[in-house]
Amino acid sequence: MAPTNASDLLLRAEAVDYRLDGATILRGAWLLVRAGELVGLIGPNGAGKSSLLRVVSGLWTATGGTIALLDRPLRDYAPRQVAQVVAQVPQITALDFPFTVRQVVLMGRSPHLSRFALESAQDRAIADDAMRRTGTLHLAERLIGTLSGGERQRVLIARALAQQPKLLLLDEPTANLDLRHELSILALVRSLVRESDLGAVAALHDLELAARACDRLVLLHQGAVLADGPPADVLTPSLLRAAYGVEAQPFADPVTGHLRIAVSE
Repeated sequence: MAPTNASDLLLRAEAVDYRLDGATILRGAWLLVRAGELVGLIGPNGAGKSSLLRVVSGLWTATGGTIALLDRPLRDYAPRQVAQVVAQVPQITALDFPFTVRQVVLMGRSPHLSRFALESAQDRAIADDAMRRTGTLHLAERLIGTLSGGERQRVLIARALAQQPKLLLLDEPTANLDLRHELSILALVRSLVRESDLGAVAALHDLELAARACDRLVLLHQGAVLADGPPADVLTPSLLRAAYGVEAQPFADPVTGHLRIAVSE
């Protein structure tokens, strides 16, 4: 397991098990996130990436292990309290109702409002600031359904920021985006993590993109963690073979210096 002696941990999940209908989904998994870092969850389809995000956010209840947010057991939090600490950004999803961008972002204030309360001027200012930081303020009066995929994902990140969380959990935030928008979204998340001292976890399929954007990678396979560390230490031929069943050779791009992966046919 990765070292656990840091005092600035936002999330500490250790020896986490999760079973569903008799099937083991997670087996002794761990996930540690510190303020100011972006952690990438990688692994093949069915490895347990989305499941781990749901368990550490409290959406699903672990069947074993311990999970703590801000050094407090997750089980001691009410759902509203969790939402004040953890914000989730899903894959791009269809929003069927004709909400404006401003209305969608203001939804992020819900965990901080009492039942039936209306947003205050302060709530609206927080939402405007979240849109400003994500480059979506000029879209505020647009209907969410009229936006491009990249614009919509930025709005979902703005909604998450409006919660004023300590931890962002992003499940395939670049799914179905082109390369330019993939890079743009992850660059945005990196800048937000640095500027706001947030912690963030992103489940990602693109290994080269994960290596480029993330401070640390956690490699999952069949619900267990195979490796946790800097990208160059995790994306090795032996670990890629164990997780993905392929022969692959990582190398530094001679032009950009970014980690690339050559896969043998």
